[in-house]
Amino acid sequence: MAAPERDSDESNVVERSSSRGSIVERLRAMFGLSGASIRDDIEDALDDDAISEDFSPYEREMLKNVLALHDLKVSDVMVPRADIVAISIESRLSDALATFRTAGHSRLPVHGETLDDPRGMVHIRDFVDYVASSAEKALASPGGPAQDGQVQDGKERDGQAQNRKEHAGKVGALSPKGPQFVRVDLSVRLETAGILRPVLYAPPSMPALDLLVKMQATRTHMALVIDEYGGTDGLVSIEDIVEMIVGDIEDEHDLDENPKIEAVAPGVFIADARVGLEDAAEVTGLDLTGYGEKEEVDTIGGLATAFAGRVPIRGEVVACPDKTFEFDILDADPRRLKKLKIRVSAVETVRSRGADDET
Repeated sequence: MAAPERDSDESNVVERSSSRGSIVERLRAMFGLSGASIRDDIEDALDDDAISEDFSPYEREMLKNVLALHDLKVSDVMVPRADIVAISIESRLSDALATFRTAGHSRLPVHGETLDDPRGMVHIRDFVDYVASSAEKALASPGGPAQDGQVQDGKERDGQAQNRKEHAGKVGALSPKGPQFVRVDLSVRLETAGILRPVLYAPPSMPALDLLVKMQATRTHMALVIDEYGGTDGLVSIEDIVEMIVGDIEDEHDLDENPKIEAVAPGVFIADARVGLEDAAEVTGLDLTGYGEKEEVDTIGGLATAFAGRVPIRGEVVACPDKTFEFDILDADPRRLKKLKIRVSAVETVRSRGADDET
């Protein structure tokens, strides 16, 4: 009896499974791996200079970050509540404009009385569209202030986008002065302007990779992190997650500020993690460059990481091996330190003062 023909779907499944197995085996052979987990094998291979010499340092770091993303939670990448720049739904458009200018963000979360009552977000593009369409409308209605309603549930009203594009080309012909921006009523409240968009909500324990997939699927670039009691813990943008892979993404509007270190009390200093050891040594009076040469690092953040043997977490205290000073980690994510406090021991502070008196 002839063997029954295999169903086409079953054949496809078998073929895909075989193909996947073949790819995995080829990866194992390429890296010379034999462990049970290809993820662990690749991580080990990336740490082996002999095996991964074909990768540039940047490529190796990015591959490690991709693998590490699997273990990150939303709470690991979120902007904490204290650092969220948001605006009340009762705010006027003029307030929103001022906040956009000072914050430098393209999206702002909108809330009711507090951040624990989120209402959505406002995008700078929707804000500009509102102002532009209202100014254009003023050309045809020389009466009172121009207003317009624009976004409903994240979508423009039917025909609005097309009308705006068609009308934009006629503005110059209608008035030598162009759009009447001075007649746009910026006292309109966000609640009635019709420019709010929805945001996503995610628990702190949600895998960051799952949130990234959800953001892509819904085309929503902002999520609020909500705890089990309904309170707002933090905020995550799609850029925050992508930066965990490729590093900091700065555009032409990001300020290129020099890292700072300043004394806040005798023997206590607040510093950006990117502050160089030479600059920090000059301010603190500590021989930080000697530690840097020993640990082969150039910044305060690098020195704290070297002392800890890993990237410390926010709130952790990392002591210098000889106990002359310690680092309080003020801000950090799983990939890098951002800000820390340097506490010099009382003995070292007295010694430093004595040296200053002698000079």
